Amino acid sequence: MSEGVAITGISIVTGASRGLGAVIARRLAASGHPVAVVYRSGAEAARRVVADVHSAGGIAQAFAADVTDEAAVTNLVADVTDQLGPVASLVINATGPQHDVHPAALTWQDHLAQLLFFVKSPTLLMQAVLPTMRERGGGRIIQIGSDVLERSVPEMAAYTAAKAAQHSLTKSWAQALGPFGITVNTVAPGWIPVERHAGVDRETLAAYAAEVPLGRMGRPEDVAAAVAFLVSPDAGFITGERIKVNGGIAIS
Repeated sequence: MSEGVAITGISIVTGASRGLGAVIARRLAASGHPVAVVYRSGAEAARRVVADVHSAGGIAQAFAADVTDEAAVTNLVADVTDQLGPVASLVINATGPQHDVHPAALTWQDHLAQLLFFVKSPTLLMQAVLPTMRERGGGRIIQIGSDVLERSVPEMAAYTAAKAAQHSLTKSWAQALGPFGITVNTVAPGWIPVERHAGVDRETLAAYAAEVPLGRMGRPEDVAAAVAFLVSPDAGFITGERIKVNGGIAIS
């Protein structure tokens, strides 16, 4: 696919019933991309995202799937293609629990729990959409990573290792899939509060924001804007990159 060509077709966004995924789905729909809102739990929340898209004049449909299961991923992509159309872009956002564990207490199972979402699931999803993207002469794959690699939080060692492995996939896939017109990039947010952070006290948020050079917490819309750019024709010559969306708190 040549530079600047629009990526037309369906956008799949995993983990899209809430949090960053929901905002990304709404933003892509507002940019003219029909969106498959993929969720594992929270059917009602997924339906609300779809309703929001419809109210704004966009196209969206909710799909339930366990994106860590090979058969479920295969069926998901088949269902999306059958009901909405061919997949043009894939946003890999789904995540599992992120427990703080001191390295002295870390188990192999802790590592596996993170690798399940950040290595196995992305691989399954990429492989499922690849045939269509190759046939269509291009596509976009965007992984939602984290700037935790730069911040090196000791209690998040398993999460950090898995996120590092996830971006290694991005770099390898960018090399392998580039000849087919497929770009692969990572968007790496800093700490951006969403629903699951509802219990965090104001003092903790203020302390983090005080360390951000731009002087505020990030918003989900900041991440969604970066994803929308990478899906757009303007990003047709960008691949293998990791774009941090963190206000400068971790610069490398």
